[in-house]
Amino acid sequence: MGAGKTAVLAEASDLLSQRKIAHGAIDLDALGLAYLPDRAPSDAVMYDNLRSVVGNYAGLGVRRFLVARAIENDTQLRLCRGNIPAANTVVCRLTASIETAEHRVATRDSGMLQREYVARVAELASILDRAHLEDFEVLNEDRDVTRVALEMLIRAGWIPSDQPRASSASLALL
Repeated sequence: MGAGKTAVLAEASDLLSQRKIAHGAIDLDALGLAYLPDRAPSDAVMYDNLRSVVGNYAGLGVRRFLVARAIENDTQLRLCRGNIPAANTVVCRLTASIETAEHRVATRDSGMLQREYVARVAELASILDRAHLEDFEVLNEDRDVTRVALEMLIRAGWIPSDQPRASSASLALL
């Protein structure tokens, strides 16, 4: 929370669109926003929604997917990979200091759960540190969002650079 996944997702999508690279950009958290009856598992519905959205894009010939989500464990990563028809998945962890992330969350989330969301920042950072699911990290602090998104896309091998190019079909942002 507060690392900038949604902002970087949108900017990366703009950079890919500018280069005419077909892709789908999906904020996975947004696919799970709901209040469901007691026995309905919200994560299961979120992943069903992901499968549907990816299927819609794939039906149009899209083969590259950017997905933003704080993935806390191997099970969640497997669910993401299982719902995206990608030969390869690269996971990028966006990082920012706890102070910066807390400030972003406090500024962004001004509603009734603001205090809980701000408190979750450090807890989630610790969970992601322990899980270590990323293939690489990109710092998103005191930098222009375009530069952050560009670095991420280059390191993932989606756009050319002087670095070796990886073959990736999906890119998950932690």
